[in-house]
Amino acid sequence: MYGFSKFYSKFYKYPLPLLLLSLWLVAVFLLSDRPAHSQHTVISTNKEKYQSTLLAKRIMPSTLTENVRKTVLENGLTVLTKEVHTAPVVTVQVWYKVGSRNEEPGVNGIAHQLEHMMFKGTKNRPIQFGRLFSALGSDSNAFTSYDQTAYYGTVERNKLKALLVLEADRMRNSQIEPEQLASEKRVVISELQGYENSPEYRLNRAVMQAVFPNHAYGLPVGGTKADVEKFEVEQVEKYYRNFYSPDNAVLVIVGDFQTANTLETIKEVFGKLPRQEAGSRRQGAGGREQGAGSRGQGAGGREQGAGVISPSSLSLSTPIILREPGAGRLLQAVYPLPDANQPDVPALDVMDYILTEGRNSRLYQALVESGLASEVTASVTSLRESGWYEVLVTAGAKQDLKKIDSMLSSAIANVAEKGVTSEEVERAKTQLIADVILSNRDITSQAMRLGTDETTVGDYRYTDRYLAAVRLVEPTDVVAVINKYLTKEARTVGFFEPTQKRLTEVTDKPHSAQTTENFSPGAPVLFSEVIKYLPPVDLATDTIAQVLPQEFKLTNGLRILLLPDRSTPTVTLSGYIQAGTEFDPENKAGLAAFVADNLLNGTKSKDVLTIAKVLGERGASLDFQTYREGVHIEGDSLSDDLPILLEILADVVKNSSFPSQELELHRQQTLTDLQQELDEPSEVARRVFVQSIYPKKHPLHTFPTEESLQQIQRQDVIDFKAKHYRPDTTVLALVGDFDLDKVRSLIKNKFGDWEVSGKAPTLKYPPVAMPQKIVSVNPVLPDKAQAVTYMGYTGINRYDPRFHAALVLNQILGGDTLSSRLGAEVRDRQGLSYGIYSSFQVGKNVGTFLIEMQTSPEDSSKAIASTRQMLQQIHQQGVTALEVETAKRTLISNYNVSLANPEELTDRILMNEVYGLDKVELHSFTDKIQKVTLAEVNQVARELLHPDQIVVVTAGPSVLAEKSIR
Repeated sequence: MYGFSKFYSKFYKYPLPLLLLSLWLVAVFLLSDRPAHSQHTVISTNKEKYQSTLLAKRIMPSTLTENVRKTVLENGLTVLTKEVHTAPVVTVQVWYKVGSRNEEPGVNGIAHQLEHMMFKGTKNRPIQFGRLFSALGSDSNAFTSYDQTAYYGTVERNKLKALLVLEADRMRNSQIEPEQLASEKRVVISELQGYENSPEYRLNRAVMQAVFPNHAYGLPVGGTKADVEKFEVEQVEKYYRNFYSPDNAVLVIVGDFQTANTLETIKEVFGKLPRQEAGSRRQGAGGREQGAGSRGQGAGGREQGAGVISPSSLSLSTPIILREPGAGRLLQAVYPLPDANQPDVPALDVMDYILTEGRNSRLYQALVESGLASEVTASVTSLRESGWYEVLVTAGAKQDLKKIDSMLSSAIANVAEKGVTSEEVERAKTQLIADVILSNRDITSQAMRLGTDETTVGDYRYTDRYLAAVRLVEPTDVVAVINKYLTKEARTVGFFEPTQKRLTEVTDKPHSAQTTENFSPGAPVLFSEVIKYLPPVDLATDTIAQVLPQEFKLTNGLRILLLPDRSTPTVTLSGYIQAGTEFDPENKAGLAAFVADNLLNGTKSKDVLTIAKVLGERGASLDFQTYREGVHIEGDSLSDDLPILLEILADVVKNSSFPSQELELHRQQTLTDLQQELDEPSEVARRVFVQSIYPKKHPLHTFPTEESLQQIQRQDVIDFKAKHYRPDTTVLALVGDFDLDKVRSLIKNKFGDWEVSGKAPTLKYPPVAMPQKIVSVNPVLPDKAQAVTYMGYTGINRYDPRFHAALVLNQILGGDTLSSRLGAEVRDRQGLSYGIYSSFQVGKNVGTFLIEMQTSPEDSSKAIASTRQMLQQIHQQGVTALEVETAKRTLISNYNVSLANPEELTDRILMNEVYGLDKVELHSFTDKIQKVTLAEVNQVARELLHPDQIVVVTAGPSVLAEKSIR
């Protein structure tokens, strides 16, 4: 992944997972708090046949590839187009049929390194491409996976041709300069060091190398530090010439465009690029035969693709044991599987849902409910040449991994021996198919699905065929694949046994080495250069339809916002309850999250398994996440199942019963989670940063500790719920395929009897002074490979009149890790950080200004010094008019693009209501950004940037501290 992802993409369990590297990225929420937590023929009964038919009609009214057109240009470029006219936006993606599968030891990571270099500029445009994408307002990024490397951007429709021009330019004309390669190698190494911080990553790497000792699937997708350090310009250039050509690429366009006109543009822009010379792709960077389009020979020199790689020669009879620094014991089991085109894959995915999806799943019941484990996750990976099933278990406190391994094997053997029920299979099929449908609502995801299918299995219609096969899976098929693939002899198992300690200490004594080195930033980014290299574009943005949500309020104070959207047969629900961690008692920090996390664990009329079953049978999801200023409700379902989703939501917020057994199980899981969080530099830096800004007794200062979590009693949970879960502090927003009157009536029926008494609890936030000097705090996490730094201080809230000008300033300063001042200097020019961002985190009561970066430990001081000097430069000199205009265009375009995503749209509607903003803010936001002036931005820079009154927290190895974090 190029750059540091700020938010998780929702990870679905169906096959062909896209963004392997993104699994190791951590989303950080500072003020808000990260959330505390061949087919076998059988005779079916008439009921089963009816359920399958009903399922097919209910959620498969048309195929995912309806309206998709495939065109192959004369130079070999495959083009997939799909018109979706629900919003005036379009996504452009270029997928190359090359990934880590085309590597070998010694050049591991070269595909990933090349992905980074593709942003460095071309012969025609010798400028960082991230700046061009930002100037277009494109939500752009890239990733490298096993079988492909992909570049994607989503923009307003009038910028489609500009994106095509940029992608065609770097397909043919990218330049790989020695100085830039050296800088970007440092960035990649910083990225890899971030992965190295994770025990899960290190365990996975060891197990996968054992599973695939002679195949590139056993190599880390991102590469290794040792190999990356050795890359030479000639190697990377050769890889680029060999694999980056139209006949080895797939161009995917989804969104609001006209196919005929767009195809003419594509032929004009891409048609002149030459295809690769015959036979020249045979040699990869490692010098062995690659055959990117061939399935005959794998990296190990034996035949691939006919089935699973032989487990007899790859599995290990005894576990791989990693005894390394970390927190918490982990077990990972990996079973080799066939490639994506094999007919067993649908049954394998149904099997996975039965084993690990939800509270009713077999492995959850065997491992988590028993207290042996705090978490069990699994996924089926189906790729071009092979696949695997991996199970990851996080051990419960003081639990033995050998005992967990024995129970895991017994539970799987029990399923194989006794079989699965028709009910389990139907529920798993419903969940799986619903996940596919719900994850393909926005145009970016739809294009991702097409690109994955075309580059992995050579058929963009794969998912349609796959879903049809899923509907035919029977109980006997599930048992058959378990017996075939999930044998004890076939698997490879790894144990992670932590060797060390907890955190050592912290201090708030300023550390001069962090702040006094003199590193002069380069000249400010010349945005005139950006504009010069930008392809021609109609800068007039499209008019977005001014559709506003319908709002109504129940007599008990519950507020509801409804926005019908018939584009897909789905509904997205977002909600807010004013019951966040700001209300935690000091000695019982974690109580608010305890309440939210246990709402679904039983009500007066339904136990936890019944609730999970009701949602699972419909493929619906409902989740509660606790942040500082509130509890966020997230739910989605197919449109026909909205009544079920609302019924469960109403039941749990009104009637949750908090069974003692479930509370104790959750406590043990939370304690295990806490232990792991305090081993993550990002989490430790976040805690220390917030507590260094906000003093004790402040609502933001308190964080859960082992002691505070042990103090929480069942009566505390009941009392907190009764006090803070109220209809008059609750807002619900729904966007999707529904009838307004019916939904209004349904909500009134389900929530109208939710009673309220007295006034809602309130908090007064005390004022917080700025630090009087630079305060440097350095929590030590020994043996971590990467350091994480947070810099900042208290900032503005959402109601501050400077809010919109601050957004523009932030976009220029650090809103994007490629195009911003900080990104251009600290990341791009100096290569000191994999990702650096700034933000004004705003809430109802308070806000925080922060800068976040990840660096090699030896680069932290230089990166901090450069960052402070950039703050000083903008504080004193301001920014330019061209920078302001570019930032405004970027913010407006990104905002318009976000409204095309149902989840983001629903959240924006919700939070506007929570903040008490006028409902027209949904569309007037862009007008407010447009009206921001250069003078206002420079005034805000003088008032809100304070480089000499700043808290700097660096968590990682070899830093100064020696007091424990609490």
